[in-house]
Amino acid sequence: MNRRTFIPDGVPVVEALARTTHLGVGAHPDDLPIMAYHGILSCYDRPHHWFTGVTVTDGAGSPRGGPYAGVDDAEMARLRAAEEVEAARIGKYAAAVLLGHRSAEVKDPSGPVAGELAEIIAATQPSIIYTHNLADRHDTHVAVAVRTIEALRLVGHRPDAVYGCEVWRDLDWLDDRVELDVSGDPQLATSLLGVYRSQIEGGKRYDLAVIGRRRANATFGMAKAVDQSSAVTYAMNLTPLAVSPGLEIADFVDDLLDRFASDVRTRLRRILNPGL
Repeated sequence: MNRRTFIPDGVPVVEALARTTHLGVGAHPDDLPIMAYHGILSCYDRPHHWFTGVTVTDGAGSPRGGPYAGVDDAEMARLRAAEEVEAARIGKYAAAVLLGHRSAEVKDPSGPVAGELAEIIAATQPSIIYTHNLADRHDTHVAVAVRTIEALRLVGHRPDAVYGCEVWRDLDWLDDRVELDVSGDPQLATSLLGVYRSQIEGGKRYDLAVIGRRRANATFGMAKAVDQSSAVTYAMNLTPLAVSPGLEIADFVDDLLDRFASDVRTRLRRILNPGL
């Protein structure tokens, strides 16, 4: 593990972290502009709002192709860290904290990640936190979300909102999803996503896919109403898990899944048996 903190405007680390209002906790380099763009946008060029981004892993094991096909893990980790620093500069973050863990360390319940995140949360005391959602298809993403909840409980911090955002599974199935309007400053969105050349030129067009998903969310979110915005990010409301330490994470997700299954079954039965 090789922890690194980058402060775009050069203020002391303690001061940079203390001014944080919005905190993003992502698994890999490039996750934050994908899932936490609402926080970045909410703080961009606003003197009393500051976004701090935490990237938990080094991203060394990412898929690669094209000009990056022959790059080894150590060099890939270096390239991805440099891209994350550049995104922090473009997005005018309060700070970018790169923890540099391997995925196995994040998934280990006895590992150091929850404790490190607790230290960062204690130093930042954010009002809003963005992390991954608990129904994501990527094990490391789910592990980061769990470690973030554990960290909040260790510190006892009660933010106004904790959002579990989309990356590797859409959240359009979630009836009580949070809809975050990210229509503002499309050029900033494009610039941030374009930073990650090791992924884009290496065969993963996140820059196109993310913008497309946001546009699709804005259009398909409401079937019987005109579009209210041009770009939307969906999130799972994880706030209850932060403010109610006794609430089991698995029970919380089971309830969401049960409600989704019930909605699908009820609608289908209504169509199949309209007279009942």
